[in-house]
Amino acid sequence: MTTLPGLVERLRQLVSLPSVSSTDAGRDQSNRAVIDLLAEWLERLGFELSIQDVYGDGRKANLIASKGSGPGGLVLAGHTDTVPYDEALWNYNPLNITEANHKLYGLGATDMKGFFPLVLEAVVALADTPLKHPLIILATADEESSMNGARALAAAGMPKARQAIIGEPTGLRPVRVHKGIMMEAVRIQGSSGHSSDPTLGKNALEGLHAVLGSLLEYRASLGQRYNHPMFDVPFPTLNLGHVHAGDNPNRICGEAELHFDLRMTPGSSNATLRSEISERLQRIGEDRGLTISMRSLIDGVEPYEQAADSELVQLAEKLTGYSAEAVAFATEAPFLQQLGMDTIILGPGSIKRAHQPDEYIEMDQFQPCTDLLSQFINHFCVKA
Repeated sequence: MTTLPGLVERLRQLVSLPSVSSTDAGRDQSNRAVIDLLAEWLERLGFELSIQDVYGDGRKANLIASKGSGPGGLVLAGHTDTVPYDEALWNYNPLNITEANHKLYGLGATDMKGFFPLVLEAVVALADTPLKHPLIILATADEESSMNGARALAAAGMPKARQAIIGEPTGLRPVRVHKGIMMEAVRIQGSSGHSSDPTLGKNALEGLHAVLGSLLEYRASLGQRYNHPMFDVPFPTLNLGHVHAGDNPNRICGEAELHFDLRMTPGSSNATLRSEISERLQRIGEDRGLTISMRSLIDGVEPYEQAADSELVQLAEKLTGYSAEAVAFATEAPFLQQLGMDTIILGPGSIKRAHQPDEYIEMDQFQPCTDLLSQFINHFCVKA
């Protein structure tokens, strides 16, 4: 029988391989070492491997490992990158695994390198069981920054299966809904001039005042148009986060820029919202003789919802004993849905431990998670 390192040792090896993804090029790192290690383990277990370069230079890659064939199948998915970290704030070595108080501390231990050793544990337990439909292990790049790994998969139309589970930390409670996210910059171009005579210029700050008022009106209208009771904040949110304008009090402000984020509940799309906002901005510009433009600061993530009556959700609720929930954070789920898969989010650990010093995963999550994954594999790949 093929042997792998023990569960904790597997996690130790994954955590020891830095794989930070960041919009700051100075902090961004390759995930290739993590992908190669997972590929080595999965190849030992009889999986066929496909490695997809995300950018073409080989630094960032997705792994698709498949075993079995057929029209159905199950994807177990996770991302291989972590957020940046400040080692000075850690009480433990972030690039090692430290066991204390029945917890394992290390960067990515819960978000979400800890998911892969448990997937492997479930796979090993079923190593000699014939599969009627494929089991696919998916490991992605850059979820924490751009989600370009998942975008590349959606663009390539792979992998193909009927069901997918993303192992983000949910405390082993199924999640079937989350909000989308878009981050936008609004630039207002006027013309500067001496402040003693307002006719000498067109004040971009005054235009910004009108833009702010319009966005607040729009935010209120979203709250009236959309409501999703599964969320703690059941309506879309629009946050005015950053502004820069002008350079001197005795000069008419010639340029202004506003940054905001909008988190939409399921029921609309980012493209629809951008179009509605753009129309508002265009009217303000025309009324005031200003040039107002909008650009995306990030490629947005769409709102996500999996139907409550889908087989995957109902099975997850039955196996866990919990009703499917909604979460505030965004995931790769919309991209897997684009590939035609019913998708839920279900994994060990707590999101409250993610993205902060002394990140840890509770060891008492290991056996329940392994058991759950084994039951999902058995249902969708063995008995299906």
